[in-house]
Amino acid sequence: MPTITSVDVIDIRFPTSATRDGSDAMNPDGDYSAAYVVLETGDDDLAGYGLTFTIGRGNDLCVAAARQIGARLAGRDVDELAADLGGLYREIMSDSQMRWLGPEKGVVHLAAAAVLNAAWDLAARRAGKPLWRLVADMSPEDLVAACDFRYLSDALTPAEAVDMLARLAPTREERVAVLAEHGYPAYTTSPGWLGYDDDTLRRLCREAVADGWTHVKLKVGADVEDDMRRLAIAREEIGDRTLMIDANQVWDVPEAIAWVNRLAPYEPLWIEEPTSPDDVLGHAAIRKAVAPVGVATGEHCHNRVMFKQLLQAGAIDFCQVDSCRLASVNEIVPILLMAAKFGVPVCPHAGGVGLCELVQHVSIIDYVCVSGSLEGRVLEYVDHLHEHFTDPVRVERGRYRLPEAPGYGARMHAGSVAGYRYPDGLRWGG
Repeated sequence: MPTITSVDVIDIRFPTSATRDGSDAMNPDGDYSAAYVVLETGDDDLAGYGLTFTIGRGNDLCVAAARQIGARLAGRDVDELAADLGGLYREIMSDSQMRWLGPEKGVVHLAAAAVLNAAWDLAARRAGKPLWRLVADMSPEDLVAACDFRYLSDALTPAEAVDMLARLAPTREERVAVLAEHGYPAYTTSPGWLGYDDDTLRRLCREAVADGWTHVKLKVGADVEDDMRRLAIAREEIGDRTLMIDANQVWDVPEAIAWVNRLAPYEPLWIEEPTSPDDVLGHAAIRKAVAPVGVATGEHCHNRVMFKQLLQAGAIDFCQVDSCRLASVNEIVPILLMAAKFGVPVCPHAGGVGLCELVQHVSIIDYVCVSGSLEGRVLEYVDHLHEHFTDPVRVERGRYRLPEAPGYGARMHAGSVAGYRYPDGLRWGG
């Protein structure tokens, strides 16, 4: 029986600030980074890989926290761990001294996500299945048992969750077949980084249209006149295709309302992160004042309780879960279920290193197991850094293709780890 022989956590950073890739109004100069967790078993063919995403300074804090959390996995039997991922989650989240540093938010929660993502990856690799298939093969009762419904019973009980999953369970394979044939609908953020000049924006929008993209997102929020000019360029290039905008939390509530209404003539589908991610009532006020422009948020939403409140308050039109902000599948699936109950489509955030590789599984799980719908759903894609992963996403004509390789998709090439580990990697002068 294989056991986990060691837990390695590595600080990986990519110098994306040099080209302004990933730049937005709140984060103009990020270096896309990952606290990268490897669960070794002593078997060259079996390990678990997970990560959490940051943008440079502070990644070392996530690494340190992940080492603290991950240390408890050393010596564990892989099959016992894989058979009780809900128990592992509860064990990690019940550490009172680590919880005090959160609880369930910030650096500690990001680190927990990295470790739990690696554990789910290990379980999927042990089963020889991609993560989405591992979940799709679970019974409703077993999937609910793996999840955390604490603090959610006023919105969704475990019994309700089992009923929701059971209603769709007999037709799961029909939806898998749809995705195998057509893929999962996506949008691209790659043309829209705020640091790009107008010529780059125009060229990338034109290329996106040629490549079959029907949805394009632009960053906004630094200067309203600049935003209007950039949206005009995008509209000229993409025509009547769908346009979305993302402010990355820079506005107060009244400012968000005024700014979005200035941009409304360009007909954006949604405004993403218009204000503080913690301001539930602020999002509700913005949503009411900027309709028919929708409100989307979630990439910085700390945990399932915040999502519960956003949904209960009618504050969002689109739910944007993040595979590295939340504590892995255990916390994500209850949010997918709540969103389905409240009739809000899930459109995960994927604007960061490794996030596309992870969240494709989340959207597939939502469609196949939870919501049964593609209506209003579109998954983010950014064309950066996929070459560093052994099983990169496959996107064709604006659609994600079903991942087929075992695992959750977070495994990096050994050369990439050696080159970009911080501060001693070859690309950092080590």
